[in-house]
Amino acid sequence: MKLIPPPLAVTGSTGELGGRVAALLSAAGVKQRLLARTPRKAPPLDGATVLQAAYENTSATRTALAGAETVFMVSASESRERLDQHCDFVDAAVEAGVRHLIYVSFVGAAQDAVFTLARDHYATEEYIRASGLHHTFLRDNFYADFLPDLVGEDGLIRGPAGDGKAAVVARFDVARTAAAIVRAPQKHVGATYELTGPEALSLAEVARLLSDLGPRRVTYVNESVQEAYASRASYGAPPWQLDAWVSTYLAIAAGALERVSGDIERITGEPPMSLAQLLRSARAGTA
Repeated sequence: MKLIPPPLAVTGSTGELGGRVAALLSAAGVKQRLLARTPRKAPPLDGATVLQAAYENTSATRTALAGAETVFMVSASESRERLDQHCDFVDAAVEAGVRHLIYVSFVGAAQDAVFTLARDHYATEEYIRASGLHHTFLRDNFYADFLPDLVGEDGLIRGPAGDGKAAVVARFDVARTAAAIVRAPQKHVGATYELTGPEALSLAEVARLLSDLGPRRVTYVNESVQEAYASRASYGAPPWQLDAWVSTYLAIAAGALERVSGDIERITGEPPMSLAQLLRSARAGTA
């Protein structure tokens, strides 16, 4: 007898966010299908069926989605083709008969967003809305987990963020919120949530926390836009990626990321971690 995969599908299980969501669902005894471009890289989780699929509207992707009622869709890796990949995947979901798509978007997603990649998230949201699928959008702020990686070898965080602030959020808080939503998707149809940390911080404040709780002194340097492009030119990145990197800081400067939302606590019953709590957890090896 042919086994029917579970009606919940999770993408991105080989990555940080999707992997955490899948692990939380498995720990809660929820059966799921993990959609992976390379199935052998998917985590071996109890109750999980691994199926090959990519962000493409191919027969393999449609087959992997067939019978799935709810799909947790982590946004694809950053690239110039990401929006096309998202649209292809949405088309495949529609053709496969998926009912509800839960998409990981970004705070401030808009056609004219300062952060250039947030424009792709907005376009993806609009495409999903037009598809007729039930949908839920999780608009994450920047991940607090990534902030230590902004520090250069010289101990400096460089960028044109000025005194702007961002309500950065721990990736684990996003994962546990997403896991709660996919377990009861009918409660969240049509909702758009902003997933943020409990406070908005400037990069100068971030630098002070990293200095206090990390292994070295960190200082924030407020670059001009021209200096920001120049200091990143040596990486050899394509223009669209340089624009994305620099606009990260410009979005902070513009105040686009400073709003603190209570959505995580409203959905899960538990408040999100502050950056200080995350850094202490990382230092203790419990993050």
